Amino acid sequence: MKIAIGSDHRGYTAKERIKAMLQSLGHDVLDCGTDSPRTADYPDAGIAVARSVSSGESAAGVLFCGTGIGMSIAANKVSGVRAALVHDELTAQMSKRHNNANVLCLPADLVGDSLMQSIVRLWLQTEFEGGRHERRLDKIAAFEQGRPPCPPPTTG
Repeated sequence: MKIAIGSDHRGYTAKERIKAMLQSLGHDVLDCGTDSPRTADYPDAGIAVARSVSSGESAAGVLFCGTGIGMSIAANKVSGVRAALVHDELTAQMSKRHNNANVLCLPADLVGDSLMQSIVRLWLQTEFEGGRHERRLDKIAAFEQGRPPCPPPTTG
């Protein structure tokens, strides 16, 4: 699988460790930067990874910054991207099962290396459940494409 990966300076070390792990698992990794721990702005790598995923160049994306918040905000500005900030294995699974997240955002300053590796592996292995969740994602996609607003909320 081709996976786009990126970070700002705070996430650089985590990005390099996860990149090596992904390559050892046989994935093709597209590194969208940054290339050192020197100060770098999170939108640069965040948008580059999101564009790679949105265009279909990459099947998935993984982003790192200090808290993961900036990366998730930047990546979610790109149409077709569903970037999820996760902190543990449960939120990693749920972001895929219910939201079909295609970009994973991780807080490099808040999650240790072992847990981060586990989160990435689990996220890549988890499948989207579809069903009622598909209807909800369709509403988001319609909004992104400028179609009429969603109908009133429904239950279920």
